[in-house]
Parts: sequence; structure tokens; C-alpha cells
Amino acid sequence: MNRTINVGLLGLGTVGSGTAKILLGQSGLLEQRTGTRIRLSKICDLDITTSRGFSIPTEILTNDVRSLLDDPDLDIFIELIGGIEPARTFLLEAIQKGKHVVTANKALLATHGHEIFSAAAEYGVEVGFEASVGGGIPVLKAVKEGLVANQFHTIMGIMNGTANYILTRMTDEAMAFQDVLAEAQSLGYAEADPTYDIEGIDTAHKLVIIATLAFGKLIDFSDVYIEGISRISPLDISFTKEFGYRIKLLAIARDTDSGLELRVHPTMIPSRHPLAQVDGAYNAFQLVGDSVGNVLLCGLGAGQMPTGSAVVADVVDIARNLVKGTTGRVQALGLPCDALVPLKKSPMDSLVGRYYFRFSAVNRPGVLARISGILGDLDISIASVVQKGHGEEPSVPIVMLTHRANEARVRQALKEIDALDVISGRTMVIRIEDLQTLKEGV
Repeated sequence: MNRTINVGLLGLGTVGSGTAKILLGQSGLLEQRTGTRIRLSKICDLDITTSRGFSIPTEILTNDVRSLLDDPDLDIFIELIGGIEPARTFLLEAIQKGKHVVTANKALLATHGHEIFSAAAEYGVEVGFEASVGGGIPVLKAVKEGLVANQFHTIMGIMNGTANYILTRMTDEAMAFQDVLAEAQSLGYAEADPTYDIEGIDTAHKLVIIATLAFGKLIDFSDVYIEGISRISPLDISFTKEFGYRIKLLAIARDTDSGLELRVHPTMIPSRHPLAQVDGAYNAFQLVGDSVGNVLLCGLGAGQMPTGSAVVADVVDIARNLVKGTTGRVQALGLPCDALVPLKKSPMDSLVGRYYFRFSAVNRPGVLARISGILGDLDISIASVVQKGHGEEPSVPIVMLTHRANEARVRQALKEIDALDVISGRTMVIRIEDLQTLKEGV
């Protein structure tokens, strides 16, 4: 029998509890599969008295993080407290003390990842972070290992279960955004402050991480264009269904001639595409490589046990390396840190695609002609128009789908249209990914 691998866990919240439950409850299975004992030797949390619903030996519980960081026999340090600080400080100290680290902290990696990965390379330790993207879906391992022979064209996905749950309920039950959000909060699917989820920030964190791995670029969080779902209304849901689409909050990284597109926003996708059928709290990732073509991975993207499963998978990977006396067999980013190249970003204004517009227009003759004239002057061609309402209504929705158009021209057109005296309120715009685009990743 090989030596025991000692593991310390910082954070006993939702994901930390799932991780502890697996490490304690599946110890025999993990020993069978690794040929060594993986021992959860310490758990640190501010609250070590509240029951987590399973048995935890009291002697391994502590409030003192130093008892983990200063333990020379601790092989693997798991950080599951979230946030930037003090998580960053604790991870860097663990690395400097020669401990291998595992984290699910997407916000930290998206903003300070290069610092952490560089430190790990300097001190010769491993960084496991599978749980930071996609919960229990092994998408980072797929990018780094299973699909390593591919140049990626596109990484696209539904990467936030809360937003996907809200959009699903709005679509299936014709509920308003605020009503579904309140329901999601009562069920524990959404945080008391849901900003990161509904405004696309959480999704953008994940996109930075997976795009860095897939494209080998130095990507900063500020490089990502971000829009959330809070302006989506039941009216938009209804119109998009009529056109044969569903709305999803998509993260898109696409390699183009003008550079790498990095964007998160509500997106209309054809209802028959597999991504459109991913509902509820599920996540899905479409990976398009030059050799493999399209790969779709789907599963629970969050939650105690799915995310805990991913954390433990990283622990097992590191344990297997330790058993063989090796580290760095697979680099954390799939390539050496110094091999990352500067990002050439495709400006959002250069995006070309199709668009959905919903105008709130005064109900009088000639309004449609004025809107169409502005669009025509900026070379934006209309593919479909729907106008609903009765003659006595003061304002009516006008919905248009465009042919392919330039983002900068679209923004200019909407600025001019929204300034018209016949338009009330800000025009709703949603970008469209068509089936051919989704299939080919171009």
C-alpha cells in the first residue's frame, strides 16, 4: 500500500459539504481506484457546530486555517470559501508551502488565475479547478485532455443554472422575470443577491477560464462583453417562440479573422437545436474543434453533490500523480503558463449576425416606415416583421428580425430610433445564432 494522501478542506458550505461527504463516504471506493488512501484529515470553517446532514468526525473540525496551512503532512489544500480575499491569499500561501491545491473559485481564477497558475508552476505543485466551470460536467478535462488534438473554432454554452432555470420557467409557464426570480430564490436556486447570475457575470467568469484553456490566450475578465437576462419579458419569450426560437443566456468564444470573440448575452437559438432543449438548472457546452467537429456535454452545472464530485475528481488526479511520484504531467492550463499568447480580441462592434428588435411604438400611420428608413440607411435589412395590437391602443409592439448586420450599425440605428417621438422606452434587442452557425461554429 502506498502512503496516505492527506487532504485539508477550507469551507464547509454547500460545495464543501458535498466534497466532505464524498471524501468520507466514498473513501473505500477512492482507495480501490487509486491504490492509495485519500484521507480527509482536517476541515476548517467558521461554523463547525451546525449539522451538515452526515457524520463528520469532530476531531478533524477546526476554526483555525493555520492548522491546515502550517501542517507539513498536508498534501492537498482544498479552497471552497469563494470570493477573492482571503481565498487568494490562502491559496498562494498553500502553494508557496509546497501543497497541491484544488478550488472551485471561478471568480478568483477569472481575475487572478494567471498569478495562481504561475505560482504553482514556480513551486512545482498542481492546481485542480474542474469544479469552477460546469459543476459536475468534466468539460475542462475534455478541453485539456480528451480534445487536446484540436484547434478550437468555438466554445459556446449555457453556463449558469440559475439563469437557465429562470428562462425555462418564463418560456414554459409564461411567467414574468421577477416572479420566476422570486420562485428561484425561495427554492434555493438563486442567491438573495442574484446579480452575478442574472446579469451574466458568473457566466463570464466561467467563459474566461474555459476560453483560456481552449485558445491558449491571456484573457482578462474585462475582455468579455456581458449582458444579462433581467430585461427579457414574457412578450419577448412569446414572439421568439412564434419565430421558432428559444432564448438562452449563452457564453460564446469564437475564433474569427478579426480575433477572438468573447461575449455573454441572451441569445435566440433555433428551438430544434440541442442547446435550446437544455432546460432547468442544467448546463451544456458545445465545443467545436477542427478534427472532432461538434461535441456537446450536458449535466448539472451546480449543486452540492455534482460540484463536490468535480472537486474530488481533482483530488484523485493529484493523488494518482503523487502515487507515481510525479507532478505537472498535465499542465493546469493544458500548456505551460509562459506559452500563453497575448489576446487579439475581436471588437464587439465588428460582430456580424442576425438580430431581434422589439419596439414600443405609438399607434399611428407611418411609424413603421420611419423605423425602416433608419435601418435601411445603415444597411440593416429586415427579414420579418410582426406588429400586434388593436386600433384603439396608444402604443403597440413592433417586432423585427434582421438579416445579417453589423453590431456597430445596429447600435447606431437603435440610438436614432429610440430618439424618435413615436418610440416609447428603450428598444429590446436580442442577438440570434442560427442553426448553420451553431452547427459549424463560424
